[in-house]
Amino acid sequence: MKITLLQDILRSGGTERQSVLLAHAFAASGHQVQVITFRPGGTLSATLAPVPRRCLQPFDTGFNWLAPRLVATLRASAPDVVLCMGRMANCHAGRVKGALPDTVVIGTMRTGKKLPWSFRRSLRQVDHVVANSAESAGILVRDYRLTEKRVSVIHNALVFPPQGAIAVRDESLRRQHGAGPQTLVLLCVGMLRPEKNQRALIEIAAMLDTGINWQLWLAGEGDARAGCKETAKKMGVQDRVKFLGFQSDPTPLYHAADIAVLASKAESLSNFLIEAQAHGLPAVAYAAGGVAECIQNNVTGAVITADDATGFREALTHFAHSTERRTEAGRKAKAFARAAFDPARQAQAYLDLFTRLRSAR
Repeated sequence: MKITLLQDILRSGGTERQSVLLAHAFAASGHQVQVITFRPGGTLSATLAPVPRRCLQPFDTGFNWLAPRLVATLRASAPDVVLCMGRMANCHAGRVKGALPDTVVIGTMRTGKKLPWSFRRSLRQVDHVVANSAESAGILVRDYRLTEKRVSVIHNALVFPPQGAIAVRDESLRRQHGAGPQTLVLLCVGMLRPEKNQRALIEIAAMLDTGINWQLWLAGEGDARAGCKETAKKMGVQDRVKFLGFQSDPTPLYHAADIAVLASKAESLSNFLIEAQAHGLPAVAYAAGGVAECIQNNVTGAVITADDATGFREALTHFAHSTERRTEAGRKAKAFARAAFDPARQAQAYLDLFTRLRSAR
Protein backbone atom coordinates (compact mmCIF):
# COMPACT_ATOMS: atom_id res chain seq x y z
CA MET A 1 0.00 0.00 0.00
CA LYS A 2 0.97 3.62 -0.50
CA ILE A 3 0.40 5.26 2.88
CA THR A 4 0.64 8.97 3.70
CA LEU A 5 0.61 10.34 7.23
CA LEU A 6 -0.39 13.98 7.71
CA GLN A 7 1.03 16.01 10.61
CA ASP A 8 1.28 19.77 11.10
CA ILE A 9 4.84 19.76 12.53
CA LEU A 10 7.09 17.16 14.14
CA ARG A 11 7.21 18.73 17.59
CA SER A 12 8.00 16.65 20.67
CA GLY A 13 4.43 15.72 21.65
CA GLY A 14 2.91 12.28 22.05
CA THR A 15 0.96 12.37 18.79
CA GLU A 16 4.08 13.31 16.84
CA ARG A 17 6.02 10.45 18.42
CA GLN A 18 3.23 8.07 17.41
CA SER A 19 3.38 9.43 13.85
CA VAL A 20 7.09 8.68 13.60
CA LEU A 21 6.68 5.24 15.16
CA LEU A 22 3.86 4.26 12.81
CA ALA A 23 5.67 5.59 9.74
CA HIS A 24 8.67 3.40 10.52
CA ALA A 25 6.49 0.38 11.32
CA PHE A 26 4.50 0.66 8.09
CA ALA A 27 7.69 1.03 6.06
CA ALA A 28 9.25 -1.96 7.82
CA SER A 29 6.21 -4.01 6.78
CA GLY A 30 6.99 -3.32 3.14
CA HIS A 31 4.61 -0.46 2.42
CA GLN A 32 5.46 2.74 0.54
CA VAL A 33 5.24 5.44 3.21
CA GLN A 34 5.63 9.20 3.27
CA VAL A 35 4.95 11.84 5.91
CA ILE A 36 3.60 15.22 4.86
CA THR A 37 4.00 18.03 7.39
CA PHE A 38 2.59 21.51 7.08
CA ARG A 39 5.57 23.22 8.73
CA PRO A 40 9.26 22.41 8.26
CA GLY A 41 11.55 21.66 11.17
CA GLY A 42 10.42 20.25 14.48
CA THR A 43 12.22 18.50 17.32
CA LEU A 44 11.51 15.02 15.96
CA SER A 45 12.50 15.73 12.34
CA ALA A 46 15.76 13.84 12.57
CA THR A 47 14.05 10.72 13.92
CA LEU A 48 11.91 10.21 10.79
CA ALA A 49 14.71 9.19 8.37
CA PRO A 50 14.80 7.17 6.18
CA VAL A 51 11.03 7.61 5.75
CA PRO A 52 10.58 10.43 3.19
CA ARG A 53 9.00 13.70 4.29
CA ARG A 54 7.38 16.53 2.33
CA CYS A 55 6.95 19.99 3.89
CA LEU A 56 4.16 22.14 2.47
CA GLN A 57 5.28 25.53 3.80
CA PRO A 58 8.39 26.73 1.88
CA PHE A 59 9.55 28.38 5.10
CA ASP A 60 8.21 28.15 8.64
CA THR A 61 5.34 30.64 8.92
CA GLY A 62 4.62 29.63 12.51
CA PHE A 63 1.05 28.71 11.57
CA ASN A 64 0.15 25.09 12.32
CA TRP A 65 -3.02 25.22 10.24
CA LEU A 66 -1.49 26.54 7.00
CA ALA A 67 -1.18 23.71 4.44
CA PRO A 68 -0.48 25.22 0.99
CA ARG A 69 -0.89 22.85 -1.98
CA LEU A 70 -1.99 20.01 0.30
CA VAL A 71 -4.48 18.60 -2.18
CA ALA A 72 -2.14 18.99 -5.16
CA THR A 73 0.67 17.25 -3.28
CA LEU A 74 -1.58 14.35 -2.35
CA ARG A 75 -2.93 14.00 -5.86
CA ALA A 76 0.60 13.86 -7.24
CA SER A 77 1.60 11.03 -4.89
CA ALA A 78 -1.77 9.18 -5.23
CA PRO A 79 -1.78 7.38 -1.87
CA ASP A 80 -4.07 4.45 -1.15
CA VAL A 81 -4.49 5.59 2.44
CA VAL A 82 -4.17 8.97 4.17
CA LEU A 83 -3.90 8.85 7.96
CA CYS A 84 -4.47 12.23 9.60
CA MET A 85 -2.61 12.69 12.89
CA GLY A 86 -3.13 15.63 15.24
CA ARG A 87 -5.68 18.42 15.40
CA MET A 88 -4.63 20.49 12.40
CA ALA A 89 -4.27 17.51 10.07
CA ASN A 90 -7.73 16.35 11.08
CA CYS A 91 -9.16 19.81 10.45
CA HIS A 92 -8.09 19.36 6.81
CA ALA A 93 -9.22 15.72 6.59
CA GLY A 94 -12.68 16.48 5.20
CA ARG A 95 -11.21 18.61 2.41
CA VAL A 96 -8.75 15.83 1.60
CA LYS A 97 -11.54 13.27 1.35
CA GLY A 98 -13.59 15.54 -0.90
CA ALA A 99 -10.66 16.01 -3.26
CA LEU A 100 -9.56 12.34 -3.25
CA PRO A 101 -12.81 10.33 -3.18
CA ASP A 102 -11.07 7.08 -4.20
CA THR A 103 -8.52 7.30 -1.39
CA VAL A 104 -9.22 5.88 2.06
CA VAL A 105 -8.97 8.87 4.42
CA ILE A 106 -8.83 8.13 8.14
CA GLY A 107 -9.20 10.69 10.91
CA THR A 108 -7.93 10.24 14.44
CA MET A 109 -9.14 11.30 17.86
CA ARG A 110 -6.07 11.69 20.06
CA THR A 111 -6.95 14.64 22.28
CA GLY A 112 -8.94 15.41 25.39
CA LYS A 113 -9.50 19.00 24.28
CA LYS A 114 -12.68 20.36 22.73
CA LEU A 115 -12.60 19.90 18.97
CA PRO A 116 -12.77 22.90 16.61
CA TRP A 117 -15.58 23.13 14.07
CA SER A 118 -13.47 22.05 11.08
CA PHE A 119 -12.31 18.97 13.00
CA ARG A 120 -15.90 18.03 13.86
CA ARG A 121 -16.98 18.49 10.25
CA SER A 122 -14.13 16.28 9.03
CA LEU A 123 -15.21 13.51 11.37
CA ARG A 124 -18.44 13.20 9.37
CA GLN A 125 -16.65 13.23 6.01
CA VAL A 126 -13.75 10.80 6.38
CA ASP A 127 -14.07 7.05 5.80
CA HIS A 128 -13.25 6.08 9.37
CA VAL A 129 -11.97 7.49 12.66
CA VAL A 130 -9.42 5.85 14.98
CA ALA A 131 -9.63 6.79 18.66
CA ASN A 132 -6.64 6.05 20.87
CA SER A 133 -8.83 5.22 23.87
CA ALA A 134 -12.26 3.75 24.52
CA GLU A 135 -13.09 6.98 26.34
CA SER A 136 -12.42 9.00 23.19
CA ALA A 137 -14.38 6.53 21.07
CA GLY A 138 -17.33 7.00 23.39
CA ILE A 139 -17.10 10.77 22.94
CA LEU A 140 -17.13 10.33 19.15
CA VAL A 141 -20.31 8.26 19.31
CA ARG A 142 -22.07 10.08 22.13
CA ASP A 143 -21.16 13.71 21.54
CA TYR A 144 -20.28 13.85 17.84
CA ARG A 145 -22.92 11.37 16.64
CA LEU A 146 -20.66 9.00 14.72
CA THR A 147 -21.97 5.48 14.25
CA GLU A 148 -20.03 2.81 16.12
CA LYS A 149 -19.08 1.01 12.90
CA ARG A 150 -17.18 4.13 11.74
CA VAL A 151 -15.01 4.20 14.87
CA SER A 152 -12.17 1.91 15.96
CA VAL A 153 -10.04 1.95 19.10
CA ILE A 154 -6.30 1.47 18.66
CA HIS A 155 -4.32 2.43 21.73
CA ASN A 156 -1.02 4.26 21.54
CA ALA A 157 2.05 2.07 21.16
CA LEU A 158 5.17 2.09 23.29
CA VAL A 159 7.57 4.55 21.69
CA PHE A 160 10.51 3.42 23.83
CA PRO A 161 9.86 -0.27 24.56
CA PRO A 162 12.22 -1.59 27.23
CA GLN A 163 14.85 -4.07 26.13
CA GLY A 164 14.98 -7.13 28.36
CA ALA A 165 14.64 -6.91 32.12
CA ILE A 166 14.28 -3.65 34.00
CA ALA A 167 17.67 -2.17 34.77
CA VAL A 168 18.89 -1.53 38.28
CA ARG A 169 17.88 1.92 39.49
CA ASP A 170 20.23 4.55 38.09
CA GLU A 171 21.75 6.06 41.22
CA SER A 172 24.29 8.10 39.27
CA LEU A 173 21.60 10.11 37.50
CA ARG A 174 19.82 10.60 40.81
CA ARG A 175 23.00 11.95 42.37
CA GLN A 176 23.36 14.45 39.52
CA HIS A 177 20.12 16.03 40.70
CA GLY A 178 20.84 15.74 44.41
CA ALA A 179 18.63 12.71 45.08
CA GLY A 180 20.00 10.19 47.54
CA PRO A 181 19.14 6.48 47.88
CA GLN A 182 16.19 7.29 50.18
CA THR A 183 14.81 10.16 48.09
CA LEU A 184 11.40 9.49 46.54
CA VAL A 185 11.72 10.69 42.94
CA LEU A 186 8.40 11.60 41.32
CA LEU A 187 8.59 11.87 37.54
CA CYS A 188 6.39 13.60 34.97
CA VAL A 189 7.38 13.64 31.29
CA GLY A 190 5.43 15.85 28.91
CA MET A 191 5.19 19.27 27.35
CA LEU A 192 4.80 22.04 29.93
CA ARG A 193 1.37 23.32 29.00
CA PRO A 194 -1.48 24.64 31.16
CA GLU A 195 -3.71 21.65 30.39
CA LYS A 196 -0.96 19.27 31.52
CA ASN A 197 -1.34 20.85 34.97
CA GLN A 198 2.21 20.32 36.26
CA ARG A 199 1.61 23.14 38.74
CA ALA A 200 -0.82 20.86 40.57
CA LEU A 201 1.90 18.24 40.94
CA ILE A 202 4.15 20.81 42.57
CA GLU A 203 1.40 21.81 45.01
CA ILE A 204 0.60 18.17 45.83
CA ALA A 205 4.24 17.26 46.44
CA ALA A 206 4.79 20.36 48.56
CA MET A 207 2.04 19.19 50.93
CA LEU A 208 3.44 15.68 51.44
CA ASP A 209 4.31 14.69 54.99
CA THR A 210 7.53 16.30 56.15
CA GLY A 211 8.95 12.85 56.84
CA ILE A 212 9.02 12.06 53.11
CA ASN A 213 12.22 13.07 51.35
CA TRP A 214 11.02 13.75 47.80
CA GLN A 215 11.98 15.36 44.51
CA LEU A 216 9.72 16.12 41.55
CA TRP A 217 11.33 15.83 38.12
CA LEU A 218 9.53 17.64 35.29
CA ALA A 219 10.90 16.67 31.86
CA GLY A 220 9.69 18.79 28.96
CA GLU A 221 9.49 22.33 27.66
CA GLY A 222 6.59 24.69 27.07
CA ASP A 223 4.97 27.99 27.93
CA ALA A 224 3.85 26.79 31.38
CA ARG A 225 7.44 26.46 32.62
CA ALA A 226 7.59 29.98 34.09
CA GLY A 227 4.34 29.44 36.00
CA CYS A 228 5.59 26.13 37.35
CA LYS A 229 8.79 27.75 38.58
CA GLU A 230 6.79 30.50 40.21
CA THR A 231 4.60 27.95 41.99
CA ALA A 232 7.62 26.01 43.24
CA LYS A 233 9.15 29.20 44.63
CA LYS A 234 5.85 30.25 46.22
CA MET A 235 5.54 26.84 47.92
CA GLY A 236 9.17 27.00 49.08
CA VAL A 237 10.15 23.82 47.23
CA GLN A 238 12.18 25.26 44.35
CA ASP A 239 15.18 23.14 45.38
CA ARG A 240 13.12 19.94 45.17
CA VAL A 241 11.51 20.55 41.78
CA LYS A 242 13.89 19.78 38.91
CA PHE A 243 13.20 21.12 35.42
CA LEU A 244 15.00 18.72 33.09
CA GLY A 245 13.97 20.15 29.71
CA PHE A 246 13.09 18.21 26.59
CA GLN A 247 14.30 14.61 26.56
CA SER A 248 14.70 12.97 23.15
CA ASP A 249 14.66 9.63 24.95
CA PRO A 250 13.36 9.66 28.56
CA THR A 251 14.44 6.06 29.24
CA PRO A 252 17.23 7.05 31.67
CA LEU A 253 14.68 9.00 33.72
CA TYR A 254 12.45 5.94 34.02
CA HIS A 255 15.45 3.99 35.31
CA ALA A 256 16.14 6.63 37.95
CA ALA A 257 12.66 7.55 39.21
CA ASP A 258 10.36 5.83 41.71
CA ILE A 259 6.80 6.85 40.75
CA ALA A 260 5.24 8.25 37.57
CA VAL A 261 2.81 11.09 38.28
CA LEU A 262 0.33 12.92 36.06
CA ALA A 263 -2.24 15.61 36.88
CA SER A 264 -3.32 16.42 33.32
CA LYS A 265 -6.77 17.89 32.70
CA ALA A 266 -6.96 16.82 29.05
CA GLU A 267 -5.53 13.42 28.19
CA SER A 268 -6.98 11.08 25.59
CA LEU A 269 -4.32 8.48 26.36
CA SER A 270 -1.01 9.14 28.11
CA ASN A 271 2.11 7.95 26.30
CA PHE A 272 4.10 8.90 29.38
CA LEU A 273 2.13 6.66 31.75
CA ILE A 274 2.40 3.76 29.32
CA GLU A 275 6.16 4.18 28.89
CA ALA A 276 6.86 4.67 32.59
CA GLN A 277 4.94 1.56 33.58
CA ALA A 278 6.62 -0.49 30.86
CA HIS A 279 9.90 0.42 32.53
CA GLY A 280 8.63 -0.77 35.91
CA LEU A 281 7.31 2.39 37.57
CA PRO A 282 4.01 2.43 39.46
CA ALA A 283 1.82 5.35 38.42
CA VAL A 284 -0.46 7.82 40.19
CA ALA A 285 -2.63 10.06 38.03
CA TYR A 286 -5.79 12.11 37.98
CA ALA A 287 -8.65 10.58 36.01
CA ALA A 288 -8.85 12.43 32.69
CA GLY A 289 -9.99 11.02 29.37
CA GLY A 290 -8.40 7.62 28.83
CA VAL A 291 -6.03 7.70 31.82
CA ALA A 292 -8.00 4.87 33.46
CA GLU A 293 -7.13 2.73 30.42
CA CYS A 294 -3.41 3.33 31.02
CA ILE A 295 -3.36 2.16 34.65
CA GLN A 296 -4.77 -0.90 36.36
CA ASN A 297 -6.21 0.90 39.37
CA ASN A 298 -4.96 -0.42 42.71
CA VAL A 299 -2.76 -2.91 40.84
CA THR A 300 -0.17 -1.00 38.80
CA GLY A 301 -0.88 2.30 40.51
CA ALA A 302 -3.79 4.58 41.38
CA VAL A 303 -6.30 6.58 39.37
CA ILE A 304 -7.50 9.53 41.45
CA THR A 305 -10.68 11.53 40.97
CA ALA A 306 -9.81 14.77 39.18
CA ASP A 307 -8.73 17.58 41.50
CA ASP A 308 -8.74 15.34 44.60
CA ALA A 309 -5.37 16.54 45.85
CA THR A 310 -5.83 14.78 49.20
CA GLY A 311 -6.45 11.46 47.46
CA PHE A 312 -3.41 12.00 45.25
CA ARG A 313 -1.19 12.68 48.29
CA GLU A 314 -2.57 9.60 50.06
CA ALA A 315 -1.70 7.43 47.07
CA LEU A 316 1.83 8.84 46.96
CA THR A 317 2.22 8.32 50.69
CA HIS A 318 1.05 4.71 50.31
CA PHE A 319 3.96 4.05 47.95
CA ALA A 320 6.43 6.36 49.67
CA HIS A 321 6.54 4.35 52.87
CA SER A 322 7.06 0.94 51.27
CA THR A 323 9.72 -0.05 48.77
CA GLU A 324 8.00 -3.43 48.55
CA ARG A 325 4.72 -1.84 47.43
CA ARG A 326 6.50 0.14 44.74
CA THR A 327 8.41 -2.92 43.56
CA GLU A 328 5.31 -5.13 43.37
CA ALA A 329 3.19 -2.50 41.60
CA GLY A 330 6.09 -1.79 39.25
CA ARG A 331 6.44 -5.47 38.37
CA LYS A 332 2.76 -5.68 37.48
CA ALA A 333 2.92 -2.36 35.64
CA LYS A 334 5.78 -3.64 33.48
CA ALA A 335 3.84 -6.76 32.46
CA PHE A 336 0.61 -4.84 31.81
CA ALA A 337 2.10 -2.06 29.69
CA ARG A 338 4.36 -4.30 27.61
CA ALA A 339 1.45 -6.59 26.73
CA ALA A 340 -1.32 -4.02 26.21
CA PHE A 341 0.66 -1.43 24.19
CA ASP A 342 3.02 -3.58 22.13
CA PRO A 343 4.22 -1.53 19.12
CA ALA A 344 4.09 -4.38 16.60
CA ARG A 345 0.53 -5.26 17.54
CA GLN A 346 -0.69 -1.67 17.41
CA ALA A 347 0.91 -1.03 14.01
CA GLN A 348 -0.61 -4.23 12.64
CA ALA A 349 -4.03 -3.13 13.90
CA TYR A 350 -3.74 -0.03 11.69
CA LEU A 351 -2.62 -2.07 8.68
CA ASP A 352 -5.50 -4.52 9.16
CA LEU A 353 -7.92 -1.58 9.30
CA PHE A 354 -6.45 -0.08 6.12
CA THR A 355 -6.86 -3.41 4.31
CA ARG A 356 -10.43 -3.85 5.50
CA LEU A 357 -11.48 -0.33 4.48
CA ARG A 358 -9.87 -0.67 1.04
CA SER A 359 -11.54 -4.03 0.48
CA ALA A 360 -14.93 -2.57 1.38
CA ARG A 361 -14.74 0.08 -1.33
